[in-house]
Amino acid sequence: MKPVDDAPPPRRSAPLPGRDLPSNLAQWCLALVRAARASIPPFPKSAVAGIVIMLGAVVAAMVFLDAPAVAWAHHLPRGMIAVFEQITNAGLSGWYLIPSGVIVLLLAALASPALPRFAWGVLTALAARWGFFFLAIAVPGLVTTLFKHVLGRARPYVEPAGHPLTFIGLNLDSNYESLPSGHGTTAASVAVAVGALFPRMRWIMWLYVLVIMFSRVVLTAHHPSDVIAGALVGTLFAALVRRWFAARRLVFSPRDLAPYPGPSLRRIVAAFRGAFSS
Repeated sequence: MKPVDDAPPPRRSAPLPGRDLPSNLAQWCLALVRAARASIPPFPKSAVAGIVIMLGAVVAAMVFLDAPAVAWAHHLPRGMIAVFEQITNAGLSGWYLIPSGVIVLLLAALASPALPRFAWGVLTALAARWGFFFLAIAVPGLVTTLFKHVLGRARPYVEPAGHPLTFIGLNLDSNYESLPSGHGTTAASVAVAVGALFPRMRWIMWLYVLVIMFSRVVLTAHHPSDVIAGALVGTLFAALVRRWFAARRLVFSPRDLAPYPGPSLRRIVAAFRGAFSS
């Protein structure tokens, strides 16, 4: 008869946070690549009509609104300008990309395969939501940067009393990066991302977009047509990112683009405790 070994099994050492970061990121990227063949749900006809209307508004603003708006902004009181110099900072993309990017990396560092299934599932669900938020802002920002350099439109302060239709294409001078507005793009993409995840906040977010757009005109950093174009780019490409996620059943339902329920606070706390104590 074999002797019974009463010794307890060796205790598994806790994974160090960050040890699995490269492999976790590689696995997530590989999963996205494998799902790349999923088709993006088409935009409804009403959305296509809205895009056409926005493009028409950009052209109309260039012709009829840009020059009067710049002349108006030059006569605003200094106190009003000082207030909007602070408000406009809320449209900087770094305010959103840096924190969300750090959070995704933190979740990737913690979501080790050695974790219990529950904790791993909660952390990866959170990573998907924060990953969507990051990409919904980063992708429109990259598109806007490309348009800025290709179009090379002069900012209002470059031609304070001249013609608003001044373009020097393929230019890297920041004075000729007026179209589209980067702040307008960021604000609109943030509004789309937050509104997609939390539908009840949509009206608040679009109020934020209007304030940021108005601030850029007040500061003569952009023409009205620039901020309209920026809002169009931000809205369109953030919506495309949302549909890309939905096509892969990540964060959103492919049927109606509604967000899947996220982990509750209790589950999140339990998952983090599991990540640090496993």
